[in-house]
Amino acid sequence: MAHQAPAIVAATAALLAPVALATAEPFEPDAHLPGPASYARLAAQMETHFREGVLRFWFPRSTDRAHGGFLPSFLDDGSPGPENDKTIVFQSRMTWIAAQVVLRCPDLADDYRPIVEHGLAFLDTKMWDREFGGPFWQLDPTGTLRPGDAGEKHAYGIAFCIYAAAAARQATGSERALDLARRTFRWLDERAHDAAHGGYHEALLRDGTPILGPPPGARAATALLGTPHGFKSMNAHIHLLEAFTALHETWPDPLLTARLNEVFEIVRDRIAAPPGALHLYFAPDWRPVPGHDSYGHDVETAYLLLEAHHALKRDDEARTLAVARSLVDNPLAHGWDAELGGFYDYGSPLGHHCAKEKIWWTQAEGLNALLLMHERFGPETPKYYGAFLRQWAFIWNHQIDHARGEWFHTVAPSGEPERHHPKGSYWKTAYHNGRALLNAAETLRRLAGSPPATPRTTPSRSSPTSP
Repeated sequence: MAHQAPAIVAATAALLAPVALATAEPFEPDAHLPGPASYARLAAQMETHFREGVLRFWFPRSTDRAHGGFLPSFLDDGSPGPENDKTIVFQSRMTWIAAQVVLRCPDLADDYRPIVEHGLAFLDTKMWDREFGGPFWQLDPTGTLRPGDAGEKHAYGIAFCIYAAAAARQATGSERALDLARRTFRWLDERAHDAAHGGYHEALLRDGTPILGPPPGARAATALLGTPHGFKSMNAHIHLLEAFTALHETWPDPLLTARLNEVFEIVRDRIAAPPGALHLYFAPDWRPVPGHDSYGHDVETAYLLLEAHHALKRDDEARTLAVARSLVDNPLAHGWDAELGGFYDYGSPLGHHCAKEKIWWTQAEGLNALLLMHERFGPETPKYYGAFLRQWAFIWNHQIDHARGEWFHTVAPSGEPERHHPKGSYWKTAYHNGRALLNAAETLRRLAGSPPATPRTTPSRSSPTSP
């Protein structure tokens, strides 16, 4: 990756230009009645925060110019942290957000294009297993598999590699990115697709053999991400849905389209359940295992279902819309903080025994989903816009660290941030909040009847159906 150093250094110089963080004036929901003027003001506020509060926290400080890829570990004050292993999830998410900047922020495209190429190179040369194929789950900080590490792989992480590579292809027109996305999809599909029951086996040995039960010497009853050995999960499959949708946009291969339809129907018709919740875990034949309801995943999946439905051009929109709406309505009824606003972490589908902390990614996904519901159902009810305003008020007034940038990982039920959590980690990236801010700003601009301030741009490329 040494050949990329001049471009990365030039981009770093541009990104280090001083810009003050947004003033933390309290956000007052009642001051933003629905209408073009309010929509435009809110869009501008979110666009500014995305650039000054999120992007400037992560770039260039996370770019690892010594070993490639991105550094994940930052403490609450933004200083470097100690845990800098390279995981496929973090590396992919950071590459993805850089690609979104190129696509949606034309004035920043020249600065971020080298960052996309930097991330893509690490995914392709370090995270990809040259011996057995497929992306590793985790490497040491230098990008090397540790001695004695079995090199286990996971469908959840593989999904994010596809997602990032597809975005890099859209952003840069890179043949390398398209090759990585297609190669990763095919590697997963050939080894992990469950032809008998649909969907994918999730935990895999290094050579791609599915782990269908506790391996010899297993020290825990669960595999990565807490999924019982040999079982399937909501979490992996909603992100496979997300990844396949993104790849389908740039490469509508017939097998990929079939798998996207298959995973879509699994998520909508088996994982989602009345009154508007998602089962967490399943036996291989999709019999659900009882568990709690993760409100953040509910509202996130509402968005992902609508996005996939649009990509597939399916003719059952009413059914999809009803499920997506239920996945927002039920958390609003049973997982919503009526006093401060915002979604709780988890509870039962009917709201009992909620964990009332506010986690950053749940608030971000709620912001996006509530505004999409307002766009669809605003003429018949004001509840989604009202909740959207209160969600943004909670984020602005409690979740965002206006002094140091980024969002607090966790906010206590009192509304005070829990500062012992890191600002950056293997899981906490610019992906959830970055996507929510970009999507919400675009939706608000659309509602205002004005062109987006950061229009999407896609470079010319060869035929998307090339092998």
